[in-house]
This record gives sequence, structure tokens and C-alpha cells, in this order.
Amino acid sequence: MSPSSSPQEPAADLLDHLLGSLLADFRVWFSRGELLLDLCPDQVMSPQDRRALRQRLAEANGQLAAALSLRQAAPVPMALGMDSLAPWHQLVMQLWSLSARLRSSGVDLPPMVWPEPPAMPGGLLPPEPRG
Repeated sequence: MSPSSSPQEPAADLLDHLLGSLLADFRVWFSRGELLLDLCPDQVMSPQDRRALRQRLAEANGQLAAALSLRQAAPVPMALGMDSLAPWHQLVMQLWSLSARLRSSGVDLPPMVWPEPPAMPGGLLPPEPRG
């Protein structure tokens, strides 16, 4: 720790890392949701329900873009409240359910594409395994 750094910096770095990873996961799943809706036949989900889910995804993507912009612009690490995250989590669970229904209906889904996870902040490396 440098003389000018505070003991809270590692916690702030960890918070920033966790938030970045969480937001990246939401971005992946919202993108996957759009793909699932494109592949979804009427017997799995009605066109009206697909339109409603697509609208929810569009709204969530807009909120996510705003959160990412705020995170980039914030001079210090930030957090998001559960009132922001809970609806996104519920949407992801709905997408998981849709994915399962598509697979059980025989729809061939492309594999998930995950971005490289961000590196852990310098002072927060996991301990080395003991030999």
C-alpha cells in the first residue's frame, strides 16, 4: 500500500471488480435472450409473449447501458442497489427457463460465448494452493 492510499482501497477495488463482472454477465445474458427469442417457435412461446419479453429486454439493455456509463464516469467505485439488480436477475431467470424450454422442444441452440473475465485487482489475488 502506498503512503497516500487508504486501507479501503482493496475493498473498493474488489467492489468495482465484482460490479464489472456482474454487469458483463447481464450483458451476455441479455444478448443471449435476444438470440433465444429469434430462435423461439410459436409452440414454445406465443408471438405476443415474445414481443413482451423482447420489450423487457430492450428496457433492461437501456438500463444496463446507463449503469455501465455511470460506472465509467464515476470517479470512485460504485454499487447498484437491489432494486436495480433484482428485475435484471428475474429477467435472466426467465431467459434460463426459455432456454430450457427451447432445448426440450428440440431447438438447436448455439453455444454460449463468454468474454474473458477481468483480472482480479492486484492486492486481491486468491491464495496459492498448498502443495
